[in-house]
Amino acid sequence: MTAQTDLLKELRIDRSAPPPAPSRRGLWIGLAIAAAVVLLALAGWALFGRDDGPVVQTASVVAIGGGSGGSASVLDATGYVVARRMATVSAKVTGKVREVLIEEGQHVEAGEVMATLDPVDAAAQRDLAAAQLAAARSQIGGAQARLDEAEANAARLGPLVKQQLVSQAQYDQAVAERDALRAQLLTAKRQAQVAQDQLEVADNGVDNTVVRAPFAGVVIAKAAQPGEMISPLSAGGGFTRTGIGTIVDMDSLEVEVDVGESYIGRVKPGMPIEATLNAYPDWQIPGEVIAIIPTADRGKATVKVRIALNEKDERIVPEMGVRVSFLEKAAPADAPKSKPGVLVPAAAIVDRDGKQVAFVLGEADADESEVEQHVVTVGRSLGDDREVTAGLDGGDEVVLDPPQDLVDGARVRIAEAGTGDDE
Repeated sequence: MTAQTDLLKELRIDRSAPPPAPSRRGLWIGLAIAAAVVLLALAGWALFGRDDGPVVQTASVVAIGGGSGGSASVLDATGYVVARRMATVSAKVTGKVREVLIEEGQHVEAGEVMATLDPVDAAAQRDLAAAQLAAARSQIGGAQARLDEAEANAARLGPLVKQQLVSQAQYDQAVAERDALRAQLLTAKRQAQVAQDQLEVADNGVDNTVVRAPFAGVVIAKAAQPGEMISPLSAGGGFTRTGIGTIVDMDSLEVEVDVGESYIGRVKPGMPIEATLNAYPDWQIPGEVIAIIPTADRGKATVKVRIALNEKDERIVPEMGVRVSFLEKAAPADAPKSKPGVLVPAAAIVDRDGKQVAFVLGEADADESEVEQHVVTVGRSLGDDREVTAGLDGGDEVVLDPPQDLVDGARVRIAEAGTGDDE
């Protein structure tokens, strides 16, 4: 009983004890719910309560001039040094090489002997032609002697036939013999002329066994050795050479570059250039455009341009790689200085209220940027680009194909690479 009495006492409320402190858990829960509602409201406003800026493509403005007063580069291209006069020299006849008198790197003059062929056959033909000429000339001497006798005989019979001391038949026979000998002499002379011509042909045949340089230049390849067969035509498979060597006229070196169709409008004949050889990057070689070849490469969408180099140097050799900068013509020394222009894609320039303007990206905020409207002064058309002489600076980012409702101070979103406005 005592244990039960003690348990009942423990269940009795002590009304004299102070009340417990109130709990703040509910207050904190309420504040958290209110904060969550505010954040959701702000997110909803950010997503649905404001207009998104249009998605646009951009491009960089490229400066085409500097303040040094020199010529400005409007286009760069790459190409190779080529020779306008280059020839693989061969003999005119087929024969065996007797000696080769050239080596790579050797300078040769026009007409200098580069090699000789075995002249045995050609020399035999020349000796035969010379003998035939001698025989023809001896026939001329015999015919001339007989003709002199016949003419004297006819001259003696002429007066005698008038005096009827000889018959008319004898006189006519003498005249006929004289005329026949005249014809024989003419034939002998013509045969001698033919023999003379044959001798000249035979001499040319001997001369054809000597290979000479067609023009002055430098040997860049030696293709034959003594004892090999050589032919102007490809014959005998790989055992017959078609040339003695290759020479290049170093004074005819020029540069050929391929310029994209989109930029060929920037290039004009006579335009100054600066060429930089890949082998000598610190050496700028002045030159000018010779011509624009009037045809395009369909596969590469390029047009070939020929360029003359104003400096001649032994360091410039064929097939060297070269980078070419096409320059604007330098202004006269007394011409007023003008601010260098910039190149801007033509799609970035639009008309607003009768003025040519471009929209430049300004202050950026998160994934959006604010645009500034710049009034520009437009110059030449250079392919797909326009020259702007005022209103833009090199390095500016401009909006391509700006929407019609785009205004100064509007915000735009920059399209990611490989995406379009419809994404």
